[in-house]
Amino acid sequence: MSAIDQLPSFSAGARTMLGDEVYGALQQSILEGTFPPDARINAGELARHFDVSPTPVREALARLESDGLVEKLPLRGYRTTELLDRRGLEELFELRLLLEPGTAANAAARRSSADVAELSKEVTTGRSAIGDANAYRLLSQHDVRLHDLVFRAARNETVRLAYTRTHCHLHTFRLAYTGAYVTDTVDEHAAVAEAISAGDPDAAATAMRTHIERSRDRLLQVID
Repeated sequence: MSAIDQLPSFSAGARTMLGDEVYGALQQSILEGTFPPDARINAGELARHFDVSPTPVREALARLESDGLVEKLPLRGYRTTELLDRRGLEELFELRLLLEPGTAANAAARRSSADVAELSKEVTTGRSAIGDANAYRLLSQHDVRLHDLVFRAARNETVRLAYTRTHCHLHTFRLAYTGAYVTDTVDEHAAVAEAISAGDPDAAATAMRTHIERSRDRLLQVID
């Protein structure tokens, strides 16, 4: 069975959502390895599989290229990118250690009651993923939301957008598509959220630094 045969199919209707649906299906298939690194992606075959015009497929592939999950080959279509190597992973986490502990400290100093409520709700959502059949997919979505909430609470849109453009969560979850770290990750998120909610910048920075360092070490074990 080919990778395309393993993709979901969509029924007719809800035409305005087709582009997002195609993008979501392809992104998930790349993250979980249905499309492995360096796999060719044929836009025409995708359009036939999804029973859509080429336009939503082209739009989805353009978004995946922006994510860094595919690259366009001159006159040859698209291919999936390689996984991060050890050096790339270390550099990515070096950037995170520069940005996120300070951001967490700022979030603790600047958070609103709405921020506190959203962080608490997101931690609860993360815990609900534990034991679920789709735990890792749910965790990846939770992780993106939790970190974005911290950036939003810090009230620095420039830093938030700079971080978002790295697409670091997509690349790290693609590297280690396994549910082994669900409990640890959510516990670490909870510690960050609690420190921010308590208005303790030092504790928030420490909790975030600990979380990032432990995430890095878990992923380095996968590479090694």
